[in-house]
Amino acid sequence: MPELVPGDVVLKIEAVGICGSDMHAWHGHDPRRQPGLVLGHEFVGAIAQSAAPGFEPGTRWTGNPLITCRDPGSACEYCVQGRNNLCSRRTMVGMTRPGAYAEYMSIPAASLIAMPQDMPAAAAALTEPAATAWHAINLSLRALVRPLHECRVLVIGGGAIGMLATLLLTHLGVRHLLVTEPNGLRRQALQAAAGCDVADPRQQPPAESDFDYVMDAVGSKVTRQQAFASVKPGGVIMHIGLQDWASEIDMRRLTLAEITLLGTYTYTTADLRATVDALHRGVFGNLGWVEERPLAQGPQSFVDLDQGKSASAKIVLRP
Repeated sequence: MPELVPGDVVLKIEAVGICGSDMHAWHGHDPRRQPGLVLGHEFVGAIAQSAAPGFEPGTRWTGNPLITCRDPGSACEYCVQGRNNLCSRRTMVGMTRPGAYAEYMSIPAASLIAMPQDMPAAAAALTEPAATAWHAINLSLRALVRPLHECRVLVIGGGAIGMLATLLLTHLGVRHLLVTEPNGLRRQALQAAAGCDVADPRQQPPAESDFDYVMDAVGSKVTRQQAFASVKPGGVIMHIGLQDWASEIDMRRLTLAEITLLGTYTYTTADLRATVDALHRGVFGNLGWVEERPLAQGPQSFVDLDQGKSASAKIVLRP
């Protein structure tokens, strides 16, 4: 059992998703996550123990894995602005403290996000990745010249963020939407869940200068180049994936074609609350593409995701 300290609760974990950043750590590519650390930050659970007033044992919560300023009197400028995803003092569940790939996990009560008590565990565990897509699209709306539903949109990558972004874009009325994904199993899942056009970028690369809005949900050298080639002059690229941490970008085209390149990091508390409501209302569909497995199958699940053997963009583990 985790140690319970004042202001914290201990959650009995009901479900936890496997994130791309967990895959990076599994490969040894994330120096912030050292071996021996319990990973997992896409979670839902019931309070088993509480050292915080107003948070009763037995109630179910999801949460913000980013642990940010908790004292309003000394909050950093970003928390004061409501942009707590950029908190200068942030720490994180599954990075700087043990995460949710376990039966129990401790977390500050201030990081908990309320949810309907009858919400299915697998749906609630999608709050964190779905909020990442939600936040990215909301940032993009400020930069697009025309309304989103008028735009030709390209999503690069059909993993969890790409899938959730595609479902949200479809809900928001985007009619001209292409998703590129090399994994044939995932292309089938995308088409079934979202009904959008899908393509293998190795066989059918997206047309050049054809899209008003491009979301790179992979973030590799190849996909960054693809994003710049595909976006129209005056268009917007939202860079959300971080498969490669560094690569060259076409600064000449960025400048001469007046392209807007945006980065995004996670979500705010407001995004998480809005996303819980959206998931509960079915904005992201019936979520039948999500695969649930026992926590004991976690090691094999990482292998299956790494080798492209799972059709699902999201595996949720159940302790």
